[in-house]
Amino acid sequence: MTPAAAPADIHADAHAATRAITRLSVGVAVVLIALKAFALGASGSVSILASLADSALDLVASLGVFLAVRWAAAPADEDHRYGHGKGEALAALVQAGLVFATALFIGWEAVQRIFDPRPVTSGYWGVLIILISIALTGWLVWMQGRAMRQSGSLAVAADRAHYAGDLAANGVVLIGVISGTFLAAPGLDAAAGLVVSVWLFWGALGILKAAADHLVDKAVPDADRVAITTAVLSDPRISGVHQLRTRMAGSVMMIQMHVDLEPSLTLDAAHAIVVEAENRLLAAFPRADILIHPDPRGRAEPHAPSGAETVQDS
Repeated sequence: MTPAAAPADIHADAHAATRAITRLSVGVAVVLIALKAFALGASGSVSILASLADSALDLVASLGVFLAVRWAAAPADEDHRYGHGKGEALAALVQAGLVFATALFIGWEAVQRIFDPRPVTSGYWGVLIILISIALTGWLVWMQGRAMRQSGSLAVAADRAHYAGDLAANGVVLIGVISGTFLAAPGLDAAAGLVVSVWLFWGALGILKAAADHLVDKAVPDADRVAITTAVLSDPRISGVHQLRTRMAGSVMMIQMHVDLEPSLTLDAAHAIVVEAENRLLAAFPRADILIHPDPRGRAEPHAPSGAETVQDS
């Protein structure tokens, strides 16, 4: 049976949203790098250095996401029958590696400055530019949240998690610059850089886990699997669901299952029941790719490895 496809306009809107937000992400990263480079030259602050290094990696990561979402949006072809959605997970995996590298660099620099403090100069410029950076990053995170809800893109979610971490990190940097300039405590500036490093490392772990879950075909959450079986079994002509398998490919949920039907049904009648079930699933999961195999009740032979779910209608 041919898998049911989500409406084309839903996919088109999702892809348009991801393309637009990745362009915006690259543009914001370029602006932040320019601002922080100026602030670093004026102040010599290690916390601004940490923030600048992070923004430079943000640009690399955002460029990767920019390319990945366009590749992931490409339709299925002869060599990629399930589409290219996992390209987003690969981009998120690379992004996690870049964040880990940034965290280690910032942590090393901060530890050196803790033992060898250096004065922070021109703090007014540093404070002003960090405040501008916070405003720009906050706006970008808000826009990414809107795009993520519309598209369900893993790559955009990873990019948003990174910039959300930057938003909090910039707050720490602001504290560090103020401490080094107005409180004559450059050691606090270095400590702020170390906090940024730990924050980024923790955020990278979250990105890595989400990407790995997609790449190893982890099943969707329990709540989604319950919603799937509930939608299918809402038709009394379907008496059971078994060998349910789910996974994510980018923003597309792959759903496969076998359903139990009355053995005396004609092929045409069984097909109609399955199509109705697919449409109910698409109403709940518009970006799903669905494959339902009908089995005669009581006569189904095993087709899949052990571990696939079986649900009987109560």
